[in-house]
Amino acid sequence: MGRWLLKYLLLPLAWLPLGVHYAASTLSAPLIHRVLRYRLKIVRGNLQRSFPDKNVAELRHIEHLYYRHLADLLFEGIYNLRATPPLLLKHYRLVNRQIVDKYYEQGRSVVLMSSHYNNWEYMVSSLNFQLRHHGVGVGKPLSDKGFGYELNRRRTRYGTEVVDQTNVRDVMSYYHQHGIPVAYMMLSDQSPSNPHRSYWTTFLHQDTAFLYGSEHFARKYDMPVIYYEVQKVRRGHYEVRFSLITDKPNSQPEGSITETYTKKLEQLITSAPQYWLWSHRRWKLKK
Repeated sequence: MGRWLLKYLLLPLAWLPLGVHYAASTLSAPLIHRVLRYRLKIVRGNLQRSFPDKNVAELRHIEHLYYRHLADLLFEGIYNLRATPPLLLKHYRLVNRQIVDKYYEQGRSVVLMSSHYNNWEYMVSSLNFQLRHHGVGVGKPLSDKGFGYELNRRRTRYGTEVVDQTNVRDVMSYYHQHGIPVAYMMLSDQSPSNPHRSYWTTFLHQDTAFLYGSEHFARKYDMPVIYYEVQKVRRGHYEVRFSLITDKPNSQPEGSITETYTKKLEQLITSAPQYWLWSHRRWKLKK
């Protein structure tokens, strides 16, 4: 069903101008929030636990802004299915890509650690032509296999390779053996499936399990770890800023790379919480 939905409904809609998408987003936001109440219980629970110092009015304001942003993400995602490289470059700008490019010149692959904050689909689509490295996006496979297959066909149309967690080891081994510099985009704020193979820390006032794969592979292949955050300049326009966590991963204490990432992410979310994916079941695992 998902495959047909994408091919015969979403792809035709993707041809509409971006202004039409934002008009539809403005109309859809209250419907998603107030009528459909999409994951509203999850959003409210996440916000209450993450910001215990805020009152109900403040939490409801964040909630309102979040659903406006979520609607924008939905329609930007549809638009992205057919967005051309010039349009992606116009709407998604890498401010200081030289931080990543210098490791390409050294022949080194890098791990790019980020999160589901602001727009991440534009990064997947444009990764391979925005950077000199070969771009690989690492993520969880979707439950709807047909939809996931068609979506990844669109994501990879400009050369970015999308792999899931079940075969990322083979992909990294291949590129390492052949000396091909790769930028691995890893959204490390997803909820892990195994609490015993996770990195545990206090995040937004809660015991939180984080995926440890980014740090594990960085140590295994001696890859620099670069954090990047996505800032919304104005509606539909984003800037990506990179900052180095370490280019000597094996000289760092165990867990320190992931801990640095979590602190950077927490600071980002606290500064503008409406742009993080609050409808995600982030705290399913218990320590």
